[in-house]
Amino acid sequence: MADPKDRLTTVQASVERPARFSRMDMMAAGLSLVWLVAVAIYVLMAPGGAGGPLGVVMTLLMVFLPIALIWITVTTLRSVQDLRAEASRLQASVESMRAAYAEAQAQPSVERKLEEIERATRSAETVLATFTSRRDVTLSQPSADRKAALITPTQAGAADDQPALALGTPAEDLRPPLSVSDFIRALQFPESPEDREGFRALRLALEDRTVARLIRAAQDVLTLLAQEGIYMDDLKPERARPELWRNFAQGERGRGVSGLGGIRDRSSLALTAGRMREDPVFRDAAHHFLRTFDKTFAEFEKNATDSELVDLADTRTARAFMLFGRVAGVFD
Repeated sequence: MADPKDRLTTVQASVERPARFSRMDMMAAGLSLVWLVAVAIYVLMAPGGAGGPLGVVMTLLMVFLPIALIWITVTTLRSVQDLRAEASRLQASVESMRAAYAEAQAQPSVERKLEEIERATRSAETVLATFTSRRDVTLSQPSADRKAALITPTQAGAADDQPALALGTPAEDLRPPLSVSDFIRALQFPESPEDREGFRALRLALEDRTVARLIRAAQDVLTLLAQEGIYMDDLKPERARPELWRNFAQGERGRGVSGLGGIRDRSSLALTAGRMREDPVFRDAAHHFLRTFDKTFAEFEKNATDSELVDLADTRTARAFMLFGRVAGVFD
């Protein structure tokens, strides 16, 4: 298809080109000359001359009326050609303006998407930098709920309230275990830069090596999903019964736990599946996240109540697990 701008230039050139003596004018002149010659021959050969004043009038009408009709026809045809050329020029001009408008509308959309991707990446980098560099005492204070989210072998084997620690014991072994409420709050991630409670819980979670692996794996996939315009807050999964989560933690897979794949948004599922097929980095991050969530959740389930399982299922991290689980066929 020709470019509307090129077509507009061509049409304008044809319209603005100086008029020449066209073939139509030549034909009209020729017909007029032939008619004049025929009339002259008729008058000269007709017996009795012109036949008085009335004869002169009739002779003049016979001479000039056909010639006038010929040139009126030529003028009409020339006007029709000019109108057609003007219509073509206007159509080309409209197409050119439509193409320019579509281009102007498409450009901000692309720029807006690039800005959103850049903003999401910058926000993720800022949050990660805050997690690793901030040392506020107020952000590291434990919550009132001290039930441990994960039971480590060291904690399970401790028999005394104040066990004797050898010299050189890592500092992380001296910290109190991460509570269930802080664990769940950390998997939701801070709601805003002013969410001090969310940052406090996340800070505590990153001090636990096991939970920190899950947090970072979740952060990676959430950032990658944001690049596709997929945000966990926009997804509204169907709630699953706590016993399904317990069955999954205890190793059941397939249709028996298909209720956990509560994400039904077709657009998000299709975009995620397409990115996993085409992008090996995205695919590796997704599988690493699924493995880490599976292992950590199996430990969490041992010490969690049904209501705590429901609360965890409503976090951004759990929603990402439901989305990737459906795409990866965990619930098939």
